[in-house]
Amino acid sequence: MDEPIPAHRRPAGTTDATVEALGKLSEALEVVEDARGHLYGFHRLTGMGDLTLGEAVDLLREAGHGALADRIAEELVGRNVIEGRWTFQLVEEYDDGYYATFKRLEAAAREELVGGRRHLYEAEMKERLRTHGRRHHEATPHDGSDQA
Repeated sequence: MDEPIPAHRRPAGTTDATVEALGKLSEALEVVEDARGHLYGFHRLTGMGDLTLGEAVDLLREAGHGALADRIAEELVGRNVIEGRWTFQLVEEYDDGYYATFKRLEAAAREELVGGRRHLYEAEMKERLRTHGRRHHEATPHDGSDQA
């Protein structure tokens, strides 16, 4: 049988408009997921930059530039990136606020409208675009995975 698993088929009575709207909501969440990854990248890079800056301060001091090293250490090493916050605090506030709310509401919309099913829009697009009966165009893997 070469058809999508039940979790990738729309429930009876679900309209095209609903599937499209949930697809757009899923797309928006994917963009937010990407933004979150960039935020974590910003967090890691800023932290790495600050640690490297500390090494530069030590090297400046060892090279006999104590006053400059002290100035940089006092003004910049360990400085908040925005008022009162290091990047880990930005990440935590984003995760606990905007991101958590987005994830919760997206899941609630899917639960209410299609019994929690994910990626219906994409699953239906796959059915439209694949060449039925052709190798490498199967609806699901035939390797014993959960989607078989």
